[in-house]
Amino acid sequence: MLDEKFTGNGKVVLLAGGGKIHTDIAARFVRSERSLEEIAASPYSRRIVRNILESGHRAALEFDFFLFGVEGYSRVTEVQLVRKRLASYLIKSGRAELGGKRRYSVVYPRRVADFTAQVTLPDGRAAALSGRDLADLSRQWYEAGLDAGLPEEDLRYLKPQATEFKAIIGMNAHALLDWFAIRCCRNAQHEIRHLAWQMLRLCRKAAPDLFAGAGPNCVQLGYCPENRLQNERCRGRILTKDAALELLRARAGDKDAPLPPAADEFDGDDLA
Repeated sequence: MLDEKFTGNGKVVLLAGGGKIHTDIAARFVRSERSLEEIAASPYSRRIVRNILESGHRAALEFDFFLFGVEGYSRVTEVQLVRKRLASYLIKSGRAELGGKRRYSVVYPRRVADFTAQVTLPDGRAAALSGRDLADLSRQWYEAGLDAGLPEEDLRYLKPQATEFKAIIGMNAHALLDWFAIRCCRNAQHEIRHLAWQMLRLCRKAAPDLFAGAGPNCVQLGYCPENRLQNERCRGRILTKDAALELLRARAGDKDAPLPPAADEFDGDDLA
């Protein structure tokens, strides 16, 4: 039986991270003349963490690490996820022989599952098939291959991109801020954007000092670096980089010119 799931319902759990913050210790070590023991024994400094974030010198953030458990997302999103190279991934195996006990799980948009189109079958007959029909036919073919004794690592070559993946993801705070900047943006594909916002909300709760200003580029920078590629929903509301530079040039010649407006601190509630 097809195990069907829909995009927008993926689950993320914070397995480790937050609590004691080490960014301030790392930052102290660079400049302090005190001993290591004294630095490590110093009380936590929110001011130091804030200074690190505001200065843009983020190397010290790499000493705070966060571990997530992820399920309910498709292989489409997995491909985009692993483009972030400064991260650790442990992805549930799709080749291990489970003797037919593997769940045939797919994750796709409901409108794709319900969409029906006329297709020509190999025997020449015409048929109307939905996305759900195609996924189930793939499942039947896979299970027939198992019955015929074909190895699962070979059969998986014809699994759809909708196949669910499960993973453990590890990123430090520096890598997370960079990843949120791109994947929380409205231009990101909707499923990975959903994943990014879930991770961000967990990070804000676990380590608010580190992630208070985290989010898409427009939140972190105060403008949108996408320029002509800016998302339609943001145009006229969030300043682009080019427009911000024009305003700053104008202000340089006119002290009374208005400052560029800051980007909205939206929280992803509009996820599609």
